[in-house]
Amino acid sequence: MFRIEASRQSSTYCDGMSRRSFLQIGIAGVANASLADVLRAKNASERLGHAKKDTSVILIWLDGGPSHMDLWDMKPDAPAEYRGLWQPIGTNVSGLDISEFFPKKARNADKFSIVRSLCNNQTHHEPASRQMLTGRDNRGADNKRAKYPSIGSIATKVCGSRRPGIPPYISVPVASTIGHVPGYLGASYLGIQHDPFQTGGDPNLADFKIKNLTPPSGINVERLEDRAGLRKQFDNWHRQVDKSNTFAALDKFDKQAFELVAGSTARKAFDISLESDRNRDRYGRNSWGQSTLLARRLVEAGSTFVTVHCGGWDSHWELEASMKRQLPQLDSLVSALFEDLADRGLLDQVMVVVGGEFGRTPFMNTGHDKGKPGRDHWGNTFSCLFGGGGVQGGQIVGASNDRGEYVTDRLVTPSDFHATIYHALGVDPEIHLLDLAGRPVPAVVDGKVITELF
Repeated sequence: MFRIEASRQSSTYCDGMSRRSFLQIGIAGVANASLADVLRAKNASERLGHAKKDTSVILIWLDGGPSHMDLWDMKPDAPAEYRGLWQPIGTNVSGLDISEFFPKKARNADKFSIVRSLCNNQTHHEPASRQMLTGRDNRGADNKRAKYPSIGSIATKVCGSRRPGIPPYISVPVASTIGHVPGYLGASYLGIQHDPFQTGGDPNLADFKIKNLTPPSGINVERLEDRAGLRKQFDNWHRQVDKSNTFAALDKFDKQAFELVAGSTARKAFDISLESDRNRDRYGRNSWGQSTLLARRLVEAGSTFVTVHCGGWDSHWELEASMKRQLPQLDSLVSALFEDLADRGLLDQVMVVVGGEFGRTPFMNTGHDKGKPGRDHWGNTFSCLFGGGGVQGGQIVGASNDRGEYVTDRLVTPSDFHATIYHALGVDPEIHLLDLAGRPVPAVVDGKVITELF
C-alpha cells in the first residue's frame, strides 16, 4: 500500500494546542480510494480550460503571522515600544529598506517587490487564514473546514499541470494552516482531486523520500509492471463485451496513475538528492530551506502551484529569540530561490509569494507573563513579498502610517491578493465555478489586480 502522509511535525500556536494530522490513501487497487480513482474524478469534474500563460506559483506560507514591523515595513523613527529591536538596512534598490537580518535578500531586492498595505481586519488565525487563502471572510464558519476552495485548488482546476507526469498542486511538506490539514489550502466543493498532494517528511533529512511514490519493500518498478500486466489479462474478457468505451477510459486513468508512481518525471522531481551540495547549502540545510528547494524542482518539472509551509510565526512572546532563529533561514531560502530561478531562466515563469495570514501588533507587549516581549495579532495592515512571474522587482506598493498601525496608501484586500496571483497565472479572475448545489460561485469577489506590480 502506498501512503500519502502529512508531516509528523507539531506546531504550537497561541491556543496552546499541538496538532498532528495524517492522511492515508491506498493505491494500486488495494484500498478504497486509488490514485486512478482520483484521476477519474478529476476528469469528470468540469474543466475550465487551460490558462493563457505558462506560469507557476510558489507560495511560501509563514503560518502564524509574521511581524511586518520586523521584516519588511520597519519604522526606525517610531517610539521604542513600536520600532522593535533592530534596524533596517539598504538594498540594491534605492529607497527599499528591509530588516538587518536580510543581508542576502538585500542583494536581490531588484528581483522582488513588497506590498506594505495588505489589510483583512482580522485578529484570529482561522478567519485571517481563511480570508488570505480562500478569499472569503465566511464569518461563523467551522474553523476547521473551509467552505470555499483555496487559491491553489482553483488555479490548478483551471490550469492543470504544466507538464504530464507531475501533480499540479503540491504542498511541501504539509498542507497545514494553524494545524488544520489541509485547512484552507484544500479544495472544498471542488473535490479531493483538487486538494494538494502532500509530500510529508522533512526534505532536510538524509532518508527523505515520498512514501506514496516509493513501492513497498520487495516491490520494484519491474514488479509493478508485472502486476499491471496481470491486471490487464484479468480485464481482457470484460473489454470484449464493453460497448461504452468505459474500459478505454479506465485504461487512460490507470496509465496516468501508474506513470506518476513508476514514471521518471515525478520520481526525479521529488529526488532532492540530485541537487548539488552547493545549491542545497545556499538554500539552507534546514527544513524550510530544503522544502523551498524542492518546490523549485517541482515547478521546474511542471507543477502549477506549490506551497511551502514555514510555521512558528505566532510570536506573542520571546520575539527576539524567534526572529533570531527564523529570519536568517528566511533570508537564505528567499534569496537562494530568486537567484536559482534567475540562473535557470525561470524567473519570468515562476511567481514567488511570501507572507502569512496577518501581521503583528505595532507595539511590543510585555510577554503575557510567559517570557520576554512579543507582538500580538494584527490585521489592520501587514506586508507580503511578490517576485517573478512578470512582477517588476524593486518596488514598494502601499504604505502604513509612521507607527505601522494602519494603511495610509493603496489598501490591498485578500481578494486583490487572489486576483493578482490569478493574473500572473493567466487565470481570468472573473471565472465562476459550480458548487455542490450546481450554483455558479465567483472565484474572486470584488478583487482587483495589484497593477503596480506588473
